[in-house]
Amino acid sequence: MLSKNKRNLPVFLLLILTIFLFSVGIMPSETEKTPKESQVLSSTDFKDGQLYKVSRVIDGDTLEIENNGSFQKIRLIGVDTPETSDPRKEIECFGVEASNKSKELLEGKQIRLESDPTQQNKDRYERLLRYIYLEDGTNINLYLIAEGYAHEYTYDKPYEQQVEFIKAEDDARKQENGLWNNSICNYE
Repeated sequence: MLSKNKRNLPVFLLLILTIFLFSVGIMPSETEKTPKESQVLSSTDFKDGQLYKVSRVIDGDTLEIENNGSFQKIRLIGVDTPETSDPRKEIECFGVEASNKSKELLEGKQIRLESDPTQQNKDRYERLLRYIYLEDGTNINLYLIAEGYAHEYTYDKPYEQQVEFIKAEDDARKQENGLWNNSICNYE
Protein backbone atom coordinates (compact mmCIF):
# COMPACT_ATOMS: atom_id res chain seq x y z
CA MET A 1 0.00 0.00 0.00
CA LEU A 2 1.30 3.46 -0.86
CA SER A 3 1.90 5.88 1.93
CA LYS A 4 -0.33 8.94 2.06
CA ASN A 5 2.49 11.23 0.87
CA LYS A 6 3.24 9.07 -2.19
CA ARG A 7 -0.44 8.94 -3.20
CA ASN A 8 -0.66 12.75 -3.12
CA LEU A 9 2.49 13.23 -5.21
CA PRO A 10 0.66 13.28 -8.64
CA VAL A 11 -1.82 15.87 -7.34
CA PHE A 12 1.02 17.99 -5.96
CA LEU A 13 2.95 17.79 -9.26
CA LEU A 14 -0.15 18.75 -11.23
CA LEU A 15 -0.67 21.76 -8.98
CA ILE A 16 2.95 22.87 -9.42
CA LEU A 17 2.71 22.42 -13.20
CA THR A 18 -0.52 24.44 -13.36
CA ILE A 19 0.99 27.29 -11.34
CA PHE A 20 4.04 27.28 -13.61
CA LEU A 21 1.94 27.34 -16.81
CA PHE A 22 -0.11 30.29 -15.55
CA SER A 23 3.03 32.18 -14.50
CA VAL A 24 4.74 31.82 -17.91
CA GLY A 25 1.54 32.68 -19.78
CA ILE A 26 0.95 29.34 -21.51
CA MET A 27 -2.46 28.86 -19.88
CA PRO A 28 -4.81 31.86 -20.14
CA SER A 29 -6.22 33.37 -16.99
CA GLU A 30 -9.97 33.84 -16.59
CA THR A 31 -9.73 37.38 -17.94
CA GLU A 32 -7.75 36.28 -21.01
CA LYS A 33 -10.19 33.65 -22.27
CA THR A 34 -11.49 34.06 -25.77
CA PRO A 35 -15.05 35.35 -26.21
CA LYS A 36 -16.21 31.88 -27.29
CA GLU A 37 -14.90 30.29 -24.07
CA SER A 38 -16.54 32.92 -21.89
CA GLN A 39 -19.91 32.55 -23.67
CA VAL A 40 -20.43 28.86 -22.93
CA LEU A 41 -23.85 28.48 -21.38
CA SER A 42 -24.98 25.82 -18.97
CA SER A 43 -27.85 23.50 -19.77
CA THR A 44 -30.07 25.63 -17.51
CA ASP A 45 -29.68 28.49 -20.00
CA PHE A 46 -31.78 26.47 -22.48
CA LYS A 47 -35.29 26.95 -21.12
CA ASP A 48 -38.46 24.99 -21.86
CA GLY A 49 -40.96 26.84 -24.01
CA GLN A 50 -38.47 29.18 -25.70
CA LEU A 51 -37.65 28.89 -29.39
CA TYR A 52 -34.15 27.82 -30.42
CA LYS A 53 -32.58 27.44 -33.83
CA VAL A 54 -31.41 23.97 -34.82
CA SER A 55 -27.80 24.41 -35.94
CA ARG A 56 -27.38 20.82 -37.11
CA VAL A 57 -28.89 17.35 -36.98
CA ILE A 58 -26.34 14.77 -35.87
CA ASP A 59 -28.54 11.76 -36.60
CA GLY A 60 -32.20 10.85 -36.44
CA ASP A 61 -32.56 11.26 -32.66
CA THR A 62 -29.83 13.77 -31.82
CA LEU A 63 -29.47 17.40 -32.79
CA GLU A 64 -27.69 20.56 -31.76
CA ILE A 65 -29.30 23.90 -30.98
CA GLU A 66 -27.82 27.38 -30.78
CA ASN A 67 -28.50 30.14 -28.27
CA ASN A 68 -26.58 33.42 -28.54
CA GLY A 69 -23.48 31.74 -29.94
CA SER A 70 -23.56 28.78 -27.57
CA PHE A 71 -24.45 25.26 -28.67
CA GLN A 72 -26.11 22.35 -26.89
CA LYS A 73 -26.76 18.80 -28.05
CA ILE A 74 -30.27 17.43 -27.56
CA ARG A 75 -31.31 13.75 -27.39
CA LEU A 76 -34.98 13.06 -28.12
CA ILE A 77 -36.85 11.44 -25.23
CA GLY A 78 -38.56 8.13 -26.03
CA VAL A 79 -37.03 7.83 -29.50
CA ASP A 80 -34.37 5.60 -30.99
CA THR A 81 -33.61 5.86 -34.69
CA PRO A 82 -31.45 3.34 -36.54
CA GLU A 83 -27.76 4.13 -36.11
CA THR A 84 -25.77 6.21 -38.60
CA SER A 85 -23.14 8.11 -36.62
CA ASP A 86 -21.69 5.68 -34.07
CA PRO A 87 -18.22 4.74 -35.37
CA ARG A 88 -18.36 1.47 -33.40
CA LYS A 89 -21.45 0.27 -35.30
CA GLU A 90 -22.48 -0.31 -38.88
CA ILE A 91 -25.09 1.95 -40.39
CA GLU A 92 -28.40 0.26 -39.56
CA CYS A 93 -31.31 -0.35 -41.90
CA PHE A 94 -33.33 2.85 -42.46
CA GLY A 95 -30.77 4.89 -40.50
CA VAL A 96 -29.91 7.15 -43.43
CA GLU A 97 -33.60 7.74 -44.16
CA ALA A 98 -34.30 8.58 -40.50
CA SER A 99 -31.36 10.95 -40.32
CA ASN A 100 -32.37 12.63 -43.59
CA LYS A 101 -35.98 13.04 -42.37
CA SER A 102 -34.77 14.68 -39.16
CA LYS A 103 -32.56 17.01 -41.21
CA GLU A 104 -35.49 17.87 -43.49
CA LEU A 105 -37.78 18.59 -40.54
CA LEU A 106 -35.33 20.35 -38.24
CA GLU A 107 -32.15 21.86 -39.71
CA GLY A 108 -32.26 25.64 -39.58
CA LYS A 109 -35.74 25.57 -38.02
CA GLN A 110 -36.97 27.11 -34.79
CA ILE A 111 -37.97 24.52 -32.21
CA ARG A 112 -39.38 24.51 -28.71
CA LEU A 113 -37.91 22.25 -26.01
CA GLU A 114 -39.88 20.43 -23.34
CA SER A 115 -38.27 18.51 -20.49
CA ASP A 116 -39.87 15.55 -18.75
CA PRO A 117 -39.86 15.59 -14.92
CA THR A 118 -39.68 11.78 -14.89
CA GLN A 119 -36.35 11.81 -16.75
CA GLN A 120 -32.85 13.08 -16.05
CA ASN A 121 -31.94 16.52 -17.39
CA LYS A 122 -28.99 15.07 -19.35
CA ASP A 123 -27.83 11.68 -20.54
CA ARG A 124 -24.37 10.21 -19.94
CA TYR A 125 -23.07 12.03 -23.03
CA GLU A 126 -24.14 15.42 -21.60
CA ARG A 127 -26.97 15.82 -24.12
CA LEU A 128 -30.16 17.47 -22.85
CA LEU A 129 -33.06 15.01 -22.86
CA ARG A 130 -36.10 16.72 -24.37
CA TYR A 131 -39.27 16.51 -26.39
CA ILE A 132 -38.94 18.71 -29.48
CA TYR A 133 -41.79 20.73 -31.00
CA LEU A 134 -41.86 22.69 -34.24
CA GLU A 135 -43.39 26.17 -34.20
CA ASP A 136 -46.65 24.69 -35.53
CA GLY A 137 -46.85 22.38 -32.49
CA THR A 138 -45.72 19.16 -34.20
CA ASN A 139 -44.18 16.80 -31.65
CA ILE A 140 -41.09 15.59 -33.55
CA ASN A 141 -40.47 12.69 -31.15
CA LEU A 142 -43.96 11.31 -31.78
CA TYR A 143 -43.85 12.08 -35.51
CA LEU A 144 -40.65 10.08 -36.07
CA ILE A 145 -42.14 7.03 -34.35
CA ALA A 146 -45.58 7.28 -36.01
CA GLU A 147 -44.07 7.61 -39.50
CA GLY A 148 -41.74 4.64 -39.02
CA TYR A 149 -38.45 6.55 -38.76
CA ALA A 150 -37.84 5.45 -35.16
CA HIS A 151 -38.54 2.88 -32.48
CA GLU A 152 -40.13 3.80 -29.17
CA TYR A 153 -37.32 3.74 -26.63
CA THR A 154 -37.54 3.60 -22.85
CA TYR A 155 -34.07 4.01 -21.38
CA ASP A 156 -34.33 3.53 -17.65
CA LYS A 157 -37.81 4.34 -16.45
CA PRO A 158 -41.16 5.28 -18.00
CA TYR A 159 -41.55 8.80 -19.34
CA GLU A 160 -44.71 10.93 -19.50
CA GLN A 161 -45.55 10.30 -23.18
CA GLN A 162 -44.55 6.61 -23.19
CA VAL A 163 -48.06 5.16 -23.66
CA GLU A 164 -48.71 7.43 -26.66
CA PHE A 165 -45.31 6.59 -28.19
CA ILE A 166 -45.82 2.82 -27.76
CA LYS A 167 -49.22 3.08 -29.45
CA ALA A 168 -47.68 5.11 -32.29
CA GLU A 169 -45.06 2.39 -32.83
CA ASP A 170 -47.72 -0.34 -32.79
CA ASP A 171 -49.72 1.57 -35.42
CA ALA A 172 -46.60 2.17 -37.55
CA ARG A 173 -45.82 -1.56 -37.41
CA LYS A 174 -49.36 -2.52 -38.45
CA GLN A 175 -49.27 -0.04 -41.33
CA GLU A 176 -45.70 -1.10 -42.21
CA ASN A 177 -44.53 2.52 -42.17
CA GLY A 178 -40.87 3.21 -42.89
CA LEU A 179 -38.52 0.83 -41.15
CA TRP A 180 -41.43 -1.53 -40.39
CA ASN A 181 -41.94 -2.26 -44.09
CA ASN A 182 -40.65 -5.82 -44.48
CA SER A 183 -39.42 -5.09 -48.00
CA ILE A 184 -37.09 -2.46 -46.52
CA CYS A 185 -36.00 -3.82 -43.13
CA ASN A 186 -36.81 -7.32 -42.03
CA TYR A 187 -37.65 -6.70 -38.35
CA GLU A 188 -39.35 -9.49 -36.46
